[in-house]
Amino acid sequence: MALLDTAAGWIGQGMLGVLPRGGQDGLSILIYHRVLAQRDDIFPGEVDRDDFRRQLRAVQSSCNVLPLLDAVRLARSGKLPPRAACITFDDGYADNAEIALPLLQEAGLHATFFIATGFLNGGRMWNDTVIEALRRAPPGELDLSALGLGRYQVDSADSRRAAIQALLRQLKYLPMAERLAQVSALAARVGQPLPDDLMMTTAQLLRLRDAGMGLGAHTVNHPILARLPASAARQEIAQGRAELEQLLGQPVPLFAYPNGKPGEDYGSEHVAMVRELGFEAAVSTAWGTPRGARDFFQLPRFTPWDRSNGRFVLRLARNLMTPAMQA
Repeated sequence: MALLDTAAGWIGQGMLGVLPRGGQDGLSILIYHRVLAQRDDIFPGEVDRDDFRRQLRAVQSSCNVLPLLDAVRLARSGKLPPRAACITFDDGYADNAEIALPLLQEAGLHATFFIATGFLNGGRMWNDTVIEALRRAPPGELDLSALGLGRYQVDSADSRRAAIQALLRQLKYLPMAERLAQVSALAARVGQPLPDDLMMTTAQLLRLRDAGMGLGAHTVNHPILARLPASAARQEIAQGRAELEQLLGQPVPLFAYPNGKPGEDYGSEHVAMVRELGFEAAVSTAWGTPRGARDFFQLPRFTPWDRSNGRFVLRLARNLMTPAMQA
């Protein structure tokens, strides 16, 4: 296995060497959400402290890591360096400041953090309410049939993970108010205290600012923009930036679409809103790399989840060969 991982790394490095050499092309933007203190039994594939340190070393050894705003400006002027890469985080989890930031500083690397302002200072995202409720549910059968959500066995890490994934699929695309009502009822049915420290405090947000990290807008309530009336979508985008600028005391020129799948979570009308509101660039969660004329308001992002450095670099290189979707 070690030989295979080493070979994968050599192949990946070789591919990176012959792929787009800069100018306007070849930008890899990595996306993260959380960096856990230790491995999660229910979601063992989630990035923890050791994974993140290893991945930082891999991208640092393979790429020229830049602040996202710098990379956007360099690409616009045709001066992007070869193998350019950026690191981003979405949502605003507290562990971004407590765990990821010290590791970034240790490596001398920069990241941009996209913050959904409605969850600062004790808020909790709806999906985390589901995850944490199911994590704490007493072993046995969890009957949510009165809510129209079915019945689930929750007597092992595997069964809890399967129940969480099934519930997230059912709830994800409901109208926001209905989804929040269902999630609240689910948490009440489980009846266990849930954590209120998953998301950043204002103090942690300011720590990122003072460390020189980039900070971008990610709406207020993290809605799926395509499911909102146009006026409400525009308000979410504009208000999220206004609140963030007030907290930071500085301009916020970058935006990340919530969920971020082109054509499904946001559309061309939302791209137009972001342009009209005066952002410099925006990022999606589509994989790949733009082809032809670059749309700086739909920059794709990707993170290889491979456990070895070699495979991480190989998948990073392969992603640069994939055309990105756009709305």
